[in-house]
Amino acid sequence: MVRLQDNFYEAINGEWEKTAVIPNDKPRTGGFSDLSDDIEQWLIATSNGWLHGNDLPEDQILKNFVAYYHLTADTKTRDALGVEPVLPLIAQYQSFNSFAEFVSHIVTLEKSGFPNALPFGIEPDFKDAQTNVLWAGALSLLLPDTTYYEKGHEQGQTLLKKFREEQELLLPHFGFSAAETTDLIDKYLELDARAAAVVLSQEENHEYAKLYHPYDWEKFTKLAPELPLDDILTDLIGQRPDKIIVPEERFWAAADQFYSESAWPLLKAYLIVTVANQFTGYLSDDIRILGGQYQRELTGLPEAMSTEKAAVYLAAQPFNQAIGYYYAQQKFSPEAKADVEAKVATMIDVFKQRLQSNDWLNEETKQKAIVKLNTIVPHIGYPEKLPARLYQKVVSPEKSLFEVATQLRQVEIAYSWSQWQQPVDRSEWHMPAHLVNAYYDPQQNQIVFPAAILQAPFYSLNQPSSANYGGIGAVIAHEISHAFDTNGASFDEYGSLNNWWTDDDFAAFRERTDKVVNQFDGLDSYGAKVNGKLTVSENVADLGGLAAALAAAKLDSDFSVTDFFDSWATIWRMKARPEYMRLLAAADPHGPAELRVNVQVKNFDDFFDAFHVNAGDKMWLSPESRVQIW
Repeated sequence: MVRLQDNFYEAINGEWEKTAVIPNDKPRTGGFSDLSDDIEQWLIATSNGWLHGNDLPEDQILKNFVAYYHLTADTKTRDALGVEPVLPLIAQYQSFNSFAEFVSHIVTLEKSGFPNALPFGIEPDFKDAQTNVLWAGALSLLLPDTTYYEKGHEQGQTLLKKFREEQELLLPHFGFSAAETTDLIDKYLELDARAAAVVLSQEENHEYAKLYHPYDWEKFTKLAPELPLDDILTDLIGQRPDKIIVPEERFWAAADQFYSESAWPLLKAYLIVTVANQFTGYLSDDIRILGGQYQRELTGLPEAMSTEKAAVYLAAQPFNQAIGYYYAQQKFSPEAKADVEAKVATMIDVFKQRLQSNDWLNEETKQKAIVKLNTIVPHIGYPEKLPARLYQKVVSPEKSLFEVATQLRQVEIAYSWSQWQQPVDRSEWHMPAHLVNAYYDPQQNQIVFPAAILQAPFYSLNQPSSANYGGIGAVIAHEISHAFDTNGASFDEYGSLNNWWTDDDFAAFRERTDKVVNQFDGLDSYGAKVNGKLTVSENVADLGGLAAALAAAKLDSDFSVTDFFDSWATIWRMKARPEYMRLLAAADPHGPAELRVNVQVKNFDDFFDAFHVNAGDKMWLSPESRVQIW
């Protein structure tokens, strides 16, 4: 058995890992995943009970979910129809003979929820987080990151080959000959490669402050002269906009490579392939499974999700917030909610004390940080209200699955475009309450903890206090720390991009965060290398979260440093497929689970004292190399 002085994560989780089994339709198992699997079973059992008329919900939104589930679960009808529901849509794209003809239909396609290569959206303004404005994105890439397209990247070449193999099997089902299939794939991949040469990498995309590039609307439209942007946006938002935020400047500087008559043959193929792939989940079960083959290759899954499970998830997606609210009412006790709310208040108070005693910030910056901390809004368990648009998602049983799915998408799309120049709805959650996760929103200065994560091993009224602090306490403080990570630090207490630091203080901050980058950069994860810059924000939040949670745990009379660190190691236990871990290393801003444990605990003197870790042990880190920020 490994010594905890040599590998703390493995010493705590090694025995569990020996017997842990990764489900064949999942990329991993472990702390987060075990809870998600339990909730999945609850969702399936509850949905099937409703499907068969048992204990039907009275809530109108959930009644529509049940009606929709009747359609997604009707595999007999779906299998009989095969690809038929999508064929008229593919024929429509085939009928476009020019780029000009296509763009004359682009608004209709957008409002209908069909692929249109129009990467615009409505999001809060970085400089005025209270107001929604227009943003210009870029085409999505097939591979996980731009680095996969670099010459000599073996995994990238392998995945492109796997995608081609999938499409060679899939596209003929939609009536394409072998020659047509090859031509479509070739052109799709050529346009994808063009995009890969100009879009932001994952690392660039996670440096939020560098994404804010406001353009005068007239100047922006000149970047894509063949795209009638005035007409398109006037139709979508009711008037010609005055400005647009353009994080993807390189992409739009090369707009003629995507939005022009000369690029139309590639874009047309790109759209047709996208249509064929985007809707496989609504078609026959054979097509659903075939359409997920590339994604399974990407994550190493040996088999597709079961028919029943896929039908439940497909039905749940448009109604997730309502399902989460129902889950929380069933599973999350008022006692637990009150206790977690108290823990959040304690965490914020401890964080404030740590800011006040900070020895590397000057007083002006310190007070501004405390102002930001004091205005963080915590949301615990479930939202106070559900989005009003969920009541618009009415399912007509006489319509087909594809028709209803299209209508449900249209509700979300219409709502999104209606939000231009409207106040940001700060009451809406970005996660349903039955999702095992949590988040900090830098633009709303909010921390959100869905009910699903507020249970063992993260939290339980029956666990020792120190174990709760090493679990949910560290997660809570992690989200608070995001307000002061390498991204959150650029936003003020109102959620607007605003430099509230002195130059000297920010330089001192970057000096410390660079040390965190260096602690992780280049470490091995299943044969891939961790990108310290990509993961720095999450790693800084882990570090700050652990520090504040440890300080809070010490306030209790029954404090146990071993319970605290044991709990931290336990919540991150994970057994995963190598393909999935390599994917995370390339595209995920979070560090690998084992490193989140082992690298972080080495920054705390208490860890070395409690577990008798000394020079010569693999877990040893010399005092001068240990990092503390918050």
